[in-house]
Amino acid sequence: MAENTVVSVDRVIKAPAAAIFAVVADASRHPEIDGSGTVVKAKEGAPRRLTLGSTFGMSMKMGVPYSMANTVIEFEPDRRIAWQTVLSGPLGRFIGGRIWRYRFEDVDGGTKVTETWDISQDKQRVFLKHGKVGQQTAASMSKTLDRLAEITES
Repeated sequence: MAENTVVSVDRVIKAPAAAIFAVVADASRHPEIDGSGTVVKAKEGAPRRLTLGSTFGMSMKMGVPYSMANTVIEFEPDRRIAWQTVLSGPLGRFIGGRIWRYRFEDVDGGTKVTETWDISQDKQRVFLKHGKVGQQTAASMSKTLDRLAEITES
């Protein structure tokens, strides 16, 4: 992978991998766990449980509203899930390609959850890999893992 194209954060959550995976694999719950504040809601027709090859749309807002189209490209129940996202509509040919990945590993005291933002295939990677974007993304991902913990540890 090209330099500066992958950012990962991890945290041990005191819950079984299956419980955490169930939340991440439910697109309707993504607004609930999103630490960036940009995920608004899953689009109509999103599957209740994602599987390999699932596609789902997501309504987003970062200043202005927009929509993303996502395809699950990695799926191993209770171990790993990843989806690749592009801008919905014709501009998706030019905007997007980043991969959001979650890995779940049983450890003493719970599950180590690693969230990864992989822009190695993103069409804007030359712009995204510089500056504070990676740091801001890491901070948002840490908040996401905190929210996952709040939901699944109770």
